[in-house]
Amino acid sequence: MDRRVVNAKAPGSLRYRQRRRLHWLAIGGATLALCALFLVDVGTGPGQLSMARIADVLRDSSSHGAAARIIVWDIRLPVASMAVLVGAMLSIAGAQMQSILNNPLADPFTLGISSAAAFGAALAITLGAEQLALPGDLAVTLGAFGFSLLTTVLLYGFTRLRGASAETMVLIGIALLFTFNALLSLLQYTATDAQVSQIVFWMMGSLAKADWQKVGLCALVLAICLPLFLLRGRALTAMRLGDARAASLGVDVARLRVEILLAVSLLAATAVAFVGTVAFVGLVGPHIARLIVGEDQRLFLPASLLCGALIMSATSILSKTISPGVVYPVGIITSLVGIPFFVSLILGRQRRNWQ
Repeated sequence: MDRRVVNAKAPGSLRYRQRRRLHWLAIGGATLALCALFLVDVGTGPGQLSMARIADVLRDSSSHGAAARIIVWDIRLPVASMAVLVGAMLSIAGAQMQSILNNPLADPFTLGISSAAAFGAALAITLGAEQLALPGDLAVTLGAFGFSLLTTVLLYGFTRLRGASAETMVLIGIALLFTFNALLSLLQYTATDAQVSQIVFWMMGSLAKADWQKVGLCALVLAICLPLFLLRGRALTAMRLGDARAASLGVDVARLRVEILLAVSLLAATAVAFVGTVAFVGLVGPHIARLIVGEDQRLFLPASLLCGALIMSATSILSKTISPGVVYPVGIITSLVGIPFFVSLILGRQRRNWQ
């Protein structure tokens, strides 16, 4: 009888191992695809450099003169690296937001982090670098980052007062979103024409101001947050079963939700502070990853990271190739791609509810 039980379980175990093998192969394929897109991103741009020349400059920065060195090492490599890091940060943040809220439509922007960052940047622009005694770019970055973290503190305070339920966090996030949008409109109404132009361009999202210092800071924040998500992987997977089921499995739901909220806010605040508002990457990336590998955080986390990085790398390439000599803001492209996906996701959920 024991032998029959073992034989009955063997096919299921084999299928599980085969699925896991396919999942890891898919992650490996996505990694190779990301490396290829990274090289294509470095190889495209207004500079008109051949791939052979770029390879020479990568091996020896002085091989083709100062102009080629600046284009490759000071412009293209930081932009391509920032695209990978920002895509990974936003996608991971969206994946964990969907896990702790058990809501497939959630991403960091649901909690008002994006609108808070936009208001902080607009406030720095309208006040002017002279009044803040800071360089212009640094003032905008600090303003966006500061108000993003302020939003996190407000969310944390409200959830501690009312209980850290998913519904409470989403509703407070929506209230903060409309509040900061209203304040942003007020700033735009009182700003000069030049300041309004700066605000609008920043809100479109752009990789144009990427540099190695910003790349290093993004990599540091990602390196800080990833271990937390990996350590809490089992609990995050259980959260997809609902609060009651997760609690019955020994998960401290309220504490986990606050921990992940703080980490997600740090990721999103850093990304938005450096590149501006980039919509839908945190929504689309996790859903593609979920379709490929499922909900297990051991696979879902790296798959989400890779999907977000792939989306942003492809967007970066597309922004430079639509019109020769013109680099479009990446936020416009991600919005145009993400809106149809968002609508199809909503309609898909409605069809499932009707059935």
